[in-house]
Amino acid sequence: MGSPDLGGLPELTKDEITRYSRHLILPEVGVEGQRILKKSRVLLIGTGGLGAPIAMYLAAAGVGTLGIVDFDFVDETNLQRQIIHGTRDIGRPKIASAKDRIKSINPKVNVIAIEQRLSSENALDIIKDYDVVVDGTDNFPTRYLVNDACVLLGKPNVYGSVFRFEGQVSVFYAQEGACYRCLYPEPPPAGLVPTCSEGGILGVLPGIIGCIQANETIKLLLGKGEPLINRLLLFDALKMKFRELKLSKDTNCPICGTHPTITSPIDYEEFCGLKKPAEEEPIEEITAIELKRRFDGGEEVQILDIREPHELAIGKLPGTKAIPFGQIVRRKAELDPERDTIVICKIGQRSVMAIRTLRDSGYNGRLLNLKDGMNAWAQEIDPRIAQY
Repeated sequence: MGSPDLGGLPELTKDEITRYSRHLILPEVGVEGQRILKKSRVLLIGTGGLGAPIAMYLAAAGVGTLGIVDFDFVDETNLQRQIIHGTRDIGRPKIASAKDRIKSINPKVNVIAIEQRLSSENALDIIKDYDVVVDGTDNFPTRYLVNDACVLLGKPNVYGSVFRFEGQVSVFYAQEGACYRCLYPEPPPAGLVPTCSEGGILGVLPGIIGCIQANETIKLLLGKGEPLINRLLLFDALKMKFRELKLSKDTNCPICGTHPTITSPIDYEEFCGLKKPAEEEPIEEITAIELKRRFDGGEEVQILDIREPHELAIGKLPGTKAIPFGQIVRRKAELDPERDTIVICKIGQRSVMAIRTLRDSGYNGRLLNLKDGMNAWAQEIDPRIAQY
């Protein structure tokens, strides 16, 4: 795409000429390009692992208005990769700490802090006034929402995602190429792809991917270079290799195809299979305090921990039977259906899937999910066990 129609460009002050001097001597940027950046409005969805480097580098580059959307709070586990936040920010709203850091980098940036969850009801109103949208989210419902809203409003969407040691980046701009739905028409089954809190992530990886997203954003604003439209860039940090896949618009895409069937934002939780059907059998839960009470009362229960071996090394309950999630069906005969089985994972999400999997496989013993997983046990019962 060419540079956005920005009308009259703002002048640069003497201080700004000094601040951005390394940009000004680039022929591809120059004074006019820096004035374009000053006029530009970029919306960043999320101030986590990806959002951190994106926000800081766009601020440093002189993007005039930076909207940031987030509703989460800074947690100690964030600090390994979300470098826009610091130790003293633990417990603060991420959007507050991100705004402070952006302003410390470049006080000339107009930061619009939007402390709310992006939803089908507000996405179009939030996105409509920005030139480029940068997706720094980590979940499928929001990715589809951002994509659809950008297509409906004609905005470019700078996409990035990370998991463990791998990341990917693209620019989805339906006016000139494929959108996110062209690449991923359907989300994966709910729960199939672990979150970063369950699967882990190399701390520097979001920095690498986020910097590429910031780079693509600046190129789009300036109308320079070859943006990643119709290209998906794949990065493997362990092998230190980049690969590129060619993308093409799907003429049958329901949002950007020849005959679109999606003309407004939909229910993305339902689309991604995250809403529980009314007829679905509920999962019985037990809290850490209740489990401790059963232990203290001498009740015989079997503990099934479905975490991976490297997670078990961090801490586990005594008498635990460890069967990784991927092995529970073929090893279900190792469980005694006459005894209550407490199923444990890190935060109580994978264990829900494990219980449903065991039920579907025909296991008929009583299964209870440890609510909030081992982290709850560490927090409420045994602080000697580290939370992770």
